[in-house]
Amino acid sequence: MTRIRRGYIAHRRRTKMRLFASNFRGSHSRLIRTITQQKIRALVSAHRDRGSQKRNFRRLWITRINAVIRERGLSYSYSRLIHDLYKRQLLLNRKILAQIAILNRNGLYRISNEIIKEVGYKESTGII
Repeated sequence: MTRIRRGYIAHRRRTKMRLFASNFRGSHSRLIRTITQQKIRALVSAHRDRGSQKRNFRRLWITRINAVIRERGLSYSYSRLIHDLYKRQLLLNRKILAQIAILNRNGLYRISNEIIKEVGYKESTGII
């Protein structure tokens, strides 16, 4: 009997995995068992870090907004600004506010001044 060459589908699957792990170091890119383990580990890390990346960017935006708001010297803070924005129903998200704070500080100052005028500074500080 002649020899039968087998495993076309398995070879195709393994080459796909090798392409995924082609930039890994050492046996992590050569041996199939370690490639599968590293692939699982890489995908788990990617899934976990997508959430932490969103948290980190939100923290960065909040820090930037708060720094620019407090720079003016008034006793006006990030939390009061966001509270007054919601009161006035101006739904600007934190990413846009942070971009305004970096690129156009006067624009953020104008926004906060308009909010202070309309809502009232004494009401926003809690002193009535």
